[in-house]
Amino acid sequence: MSRLPAPDLPTEVVVDVGPLSPEEVVAVARHGAGVRLSEAALEGIAATRRIIDDLADDDEPHYGISTGFGALATTSIPPEKRARLQRSLVRSHAAGSGPEVEREVVRALMLLRLSTLATGRTGVRVETAQAYADLLNAGITPVVHEYGSLGCSGDLAPLAHCALAVMGEGMVRVGRPRPADRDPDRWPPDHLGEPVPAAEALTDAGLRPVELAEKEGLALINGTDGMLGMLVLALHDLGTLLATADVAAAMSVEGQLGTDDVFAEDLQALRPHPGQGSSAANLRALMAGSQIRESHRTEACTRVQDAYSLRCSPQVHGSARDTCDHAALVASRELAAAVDNPVVTLDGRVESNGNFHGAPVAHVLDFLAVVVADVASISERRTDRFLDVARNHGLPPFLADDPGTDSGHMIAQYTQAAIVSELKRLATPASVDSIPSSAMQEDHVSMGWGAARKLRRAVDGLARVLAVEVLTAARALDLRAPLTPAPATAAVVALLREAGVEGPGPDRHLSPEIQAAVDLVLDGRVRAAAEQHTGPLR
Repeated sequence: MSRLPAPDLPTEVVVDVGPLSPEEVVAVARHGAGVRLSEAALEGIAATRRIIDDLADDDEPHYGISTGFGALATTSIPPEKRARLQRSLVRSHAAGSGPEVEREVVRALMLLRLSTLATGRTGVRVETAQAYADLLNAGITPVVHEYGSLGCSGDLAPLAHCALAVMGEGMVRVGRPRPADRDPDRWPPDHLGEPVPAAEALTDAGLRPVELAEKEGLALINGTDGMLGMLVLALHDLGTLLATADVAAAMSVEGQLGTDDVFAEDLQALRPHPGQGSSAANLRALMAGSQIRESHRTEACTRVQDAYSLRCSPQVHGSARDTCDHAALVASRELAAAVDNPVVTLDGRVESNGNFHGAPVAHVLDFLAVVVADVASISERRTDRFLDVARNHGLPPFLADDPGTDSGHMIAQYTQAAIVSELKRLATPASVDSIPSSAMQEDHVSMGWGAARKLRRAVDGLARVLAVEVLTAARALDLRAPLTPAPATAAVVALLREAGVEGPGPDRHLSPEIQAAVDLVLDGRVRAAAEQHTGPLR
């Protein structure tokens, strides 16, 4: 997916003892911002490490320091084997399989693990935490695989592959994301080279592998960082996509000779959901000044109500917004968390806990997949109305130039329908599943990683469904000539035409036009074109 960065993203992120912002996560993960540990974080890490060093030779068992892991927690490890214990943990847990995970996800995962290390609650050494910042700054991305995390104890296998790279083992790819201020017309899509051994990449970057000490292997792999990183990235994208859904809906209502009277503020206030109010306000702004709308504001118009897919757009889009707000609240709490087991408390105790369980994040990831499917579903229904001569109020069948000889946008709707069908399957919750592991020690898991992976696919699908609606609605608005659309929706039509998507005419190869519209939706240009006339959409 191609996306332009927001103009206010930072170019350097200081990892402090406090939580990262979602914008900082996006800046590092997707747009290559640099990373630096604050002095306060470095001091806190060093202070906590002294506590672990004092326990390293203790005969009393301390989980993860002088014992095995999981079901082997009762196995005592002699002092001379405790450093080896950490290396063995990482090697054995780096057991992922399947396709590679996207670079932005791995970078987000590493940044969020570094953020937890910076809290000073995990007991790692300063040089180990610094190694994560160094890898991010050098553009070294460990190869992480699709399968291996149960979301409890955190994202073990994905995090272990990152820890393996810090040790100078395993495979990595090298290459920084394009800078956040890049000119998209001058920067071609960047491609990483073939995977290379981590030891080779570290040497080329002037970095040294880390020799893990007591507690460090466990501290590097015990967190919800992968699923949280994907949640933050998805929420960032949904902010653009839900505003774009309002743009698409306004174009559809307008193009199908619908009314914007139902979006009146006083009507929406009768059901005071904040997201609904925001969506309706967007629709009013987007349709303001439309000649097409004014053309049927007469007694000759006998229509009393529009179909649900037009009339109820604010209710569906608004509920999705409210769901995103709840998910963002959960994400903000998780960004402020120090997820590890055991943790070093503020008063110096080393205590086991269950904070690594991914349930809070997994639940909202699944919830978001549900609303993504629903927003896509109503978009597909609005599109379909354009194509049916019995319902499109005077437009040609399938918006075809010569119906029968030409098929117009008939199969574009098939593409939408196929994606919506898949989104409904992806809306099946992952977090209701649990398969016991580690000899029944870990007998209930969150499956949050799986929930995050399917949400990423769902967000991509939503962008494609909205793109087809925008493409189809733009063609319909052109066919309403000489009547002109609202300035905001007209700007979106003009954007498509400038991008090489032609207006109505004989059939042509449609797939490239759909992809062009997808790119304009994903990178925010559809939203931005409308906002030139409406101001910022909510």
